[in-house]
Amino acid sequence: MEKSTHPPVQGTPEAGKEQFQRSIGLISNFSLGFTYLSPLTAVYSLFALAITLAGPPAIWWIVIAAVGQLLVALVFGEVASQYPITGGLYPWARRLWGKKYAWIAAWVYLWALVVTITSIAEYTSTFVASLVPFSATPLHLLMTSVILLAVMMGVNLSGTKNLARVARIGFWCEIVSVIALGIYLLIFHRSQPFSVIFDSMGILSSSGSYVGAFMAASLMGLFMFFGFEACGNVAEEVQDASRKIPVAMILSIVFGAISAIISVLGYLLSSPNLRNIVSGKVSDPIPTILNEALGPVGAKVFIVIAIIAMLSCILSLQAALSRLIFSFSRDQMLPGSRWMAKISAHNVPDNAMIISCLLPVIFCIWVYFQPDNLARITAFAVIGIYLSFQMVVLAALRQRIKGWKPAGEWHIGAFGLVTNILALAYGILGIYLLAQPADSPNFIDKWTVLIGLAVVLIIGLLYMLIQRPYGKSNAPEDDAIEHAEALRAMRNQEELRR
Repeated sequence: MEKSTHPPVQGTPEAGKEQFQRSIGLISNFSLGFTYLSPLTAVYSLFALAITLAGPPAIWWIVIAAVGQLLVALVFGEVASQYPITGGLYPWARRLWGKKYAWIAAWVYLWALVVTITSIAEYTSTFVASLVPFSATPLHLLMTSVILLAVMMGVNLSGTKNLARVARIGFWCEIVSVIALGIYLLIFHRSQPFSVIFDSMGILSSSGSYVGAFMAASLMGLFMFFGFEACGNVAEEVQDASRKIPVAMILSIVFGAISAIISVLGYLLSSPNLRNIVSGKVSDPIPTILNEALGPVGAKVFIVIAIIAMLSCILSLQAALSRLIFSFSRDQMLPGSRWMAKISAHNVPDNAMIISCLLPVIFCIWVYFQPDNLARITAFAVIGIYLSFQMVVLAALRQRIKGWKPAGEWHIGAFGLVTNILALAYGILGIYLLAQPADSPNFIDKWTVLIGLAVVLIIGLLYMLIQRPYGKSNAPEDDAIEHAEALRAMRNQEELRR
């Protein structure tokens, strides 16, 4: 197994610090990002909501979000290629702007990951409850969620190779449960014409405009296309990381979009009572569609495959969060940093992984006492992810304006600046849509997304100002141009030696 040496010119830790072994190949890295992105989870969680809000044309949000996030992935790919460093968004933001800026970006991202893991664990527990002979009481769902989190933590702690293996299994479960099932429904159970994806079925927003209704359904697409950044979160464990991570990110989005479109098309066109779904008369349409198409036994088999895919999603999320916490701790940014910045003999940041499990468990307990908060924290997770993403995109644009030309092994050349501007524009639109008030008379329910984001930002800023964690590390910052020049000089020297 290749041992990482991390020469300083590549932006990775200097000698003497805890280091990973490079055991993850392109396919495993892609599988990690794809299972974290998990089109199955997004489709199953938000299909009914999106179709009720905007009718069948809501499927176009998959295309819109995929194209927008592909632009973001291209920007991330150039950054990750120049800085193949564990932790992803945190070291990228630090090297593109500075340590204080990176602290806030990664702080928001950290808590968004925590609540995302919580949400997926809670959703998965409802699937499990449908298979086992116990009632889906809040206590049973809490116990199931905690057990699932603990089991996935155990797999993660067993080593990076097992993480990669389970990610590949999860990838195939996703393929079966979204692409194969979608194709089956389209071929053998189609009840609607393809033109239905242009039929709003009379839905209008409260202002009498369909545009407003369509915009309200954006969450299905916006929720679906993040997770590709996990390919970069484990950068120091990836073989030939500078070349392979950007490719894995792009593949995650492309395959995710294809999978989701086929899946949603399958559910839409195989439903004989589509108008009842759009009107809300069928509150949970996917199980109904599956029972009609597959029968009770077939539907159960699908649920088992879906559970495996969701568990793989939790596994990938835990891996991403633990590497972020490890990266933070390696730069002494958190309380207990020395303890959390250790790597085990299994090539895993064990202590950071334990924290990555415990934090979602705490949120699961909170959801047990406040079950209505599950939807709220899920909404916060999405806007938190988008904000932290766009902080990196903005930092990259700042460096380009200053003259930065990415010097990693992978880049998009002359299209970089235009791509960066378009990625930022898309991200701002996404944040705007996610920040729209909910249709509720209660103030907290109405503005829950912005309130949650404000709380996280305020706590992060106060901790940063009082404890000054950013001042405890000498790790490089704001050095994109200088580092790019150093990489080019190193390559020129290597060519001369040949």
